[in-house]
Amino acid sequence: MSFKPLFLVLFFGLVQTFVGAQNATFERLDRNNSLLLVVDHQIGLFQIVRDYQPDEYKNNIFAHAALGKVFDIPTILTTSAEHGPNGPLPHEITDMHPNAPFIKRNGEVNAWDNADFREAVRATGKKQIILAGIVTDVCTTFLALSLIEEGYSVWANAEASGAASRRIADEANDRMRAAGVQVVSMFSIACDLMRDWRNTPGAEQLLPYFDQYFSVYGMLARGHQAAVTSGEVQPGEPSP
Repeated sequence: MSFKPLFLVLFFGLVQTFVGAQNATFERLDRNNSLLLVVDHQIGLFQIVRDYQPDEYKNNIFAHAALGKVFDIPTILTTSAEHGPNGPLPHEITDMHPNAPFIKRNGEVNAWDNADFREAVRATGKKQIILAGIVTDVCTTFLALSLIEEGYSVWANAEASGAASRRIADEANDRMRAAGVQVVSMFSIACDLMRDWRNTPGAEQLLPYFDQYFSVYGMLARGHQAAVTSGEVQPGEPSP
């Protein structure tokens, strides 16, 4: 490639990035307009995930499913060919949502290709979709792009979607971002839904949730409680 075409490619790329940034808006999650999707977090497919440690990823997928409980938002579960090597959902997830629609797809890789799943999503009337799938590049990306095409706003929980490598996950997340999907963390989703610690759900509901699934904040709260109930200022500590 000659210098001039390369320069033009870089120039127009920068222009597109600038224009996109200028047109960007901050769409906030509204728990009254949100739907949580748990997509193919099956015990067989769990083995494919290599960009997270197994214990960390197990915690993350349970934390994702629990968002529906703590914020009382509609939740839909779905699996793909669960009677084969993909296996079932962990019982911890189905126990959390015993009354949630559970779409057991027989063959469709993209959940949106299943008519029952599409009907269940549309029946909720919600327009903001929070989702995570067992593998980022397939389960999450295919569905997220389909939902964007249908006019939904989509938040992909990056912590509860894994891949065979970090490079694969990064490329899949870039693909989703380019299409308008908001790729975010569990903590970001939870705080956006909560908005204010004084709300309900607020501190009373979220601190136990974080203590179980987001240990750094859970320990922060435990440390604060310990200081209030039995803490003493030590010699050499700065005065307020």
